[in-house]
Amino acid sequence: MAEQDQSADKRLSIVKIYVKDFSFESPMSPAVFQTQDWAPQTNLNLRSKHVAVEDNVHEVVLTITIEAKDNDNDKTLFLVELQQAGIFEIVGHVDAELGALLGSFCPNLLFPYAREAIASIIQRGGFPEFILQPINFDALYAASLQQAQQQAAADNAGMSSEAGSTETH
Repeated sequence: MAEQDQSADKRLSIVKIYVKDFSFESPMSPAVFQTQDWAPQTNLNLRSKHVAVEDNVHEVVLTITIEAKDNDNDKTLFLVELQQAGIFEIVGHVDAELGALLGSFCPNLLFPYAREAIASIIQRGGFPEFILQPINFDALYAASLQQAQQQAAADNAGMSSEAGSTETH
């Protein structure tokens, strides 16, 4: 019964989902539309961050940057930068759960909104349909935790060797 009461106190609510920042550039237009061969090299950069707005309320921002370059001359065909954001009320979760919610679950909720906005702006820019493939935010979050642990271990190792090399006279 205690477990049921404890889980009833846990809550995640979407307060607001919105576009925080959005830009599209097509520096080679209109010349880019004269080419018959459309096979650009596309680079995707993805990151998320979160800040506490107040107790139990957090803003999560998913930033996606997509750059399409011409394979022949490495010039940018289009560049999209989007910050898709959401405000979430998260109540009753321990720190580890809160970290997973903010680092994986919330960005995963924001992703479909970002995908639609990006696909729409690229098409409105005169380019062929662009479909962002699904992203495994759980794996990205796990990798970021592992990287943070490795960095902390490296920092601790550096402090140990510094502490061990003190001179006495």
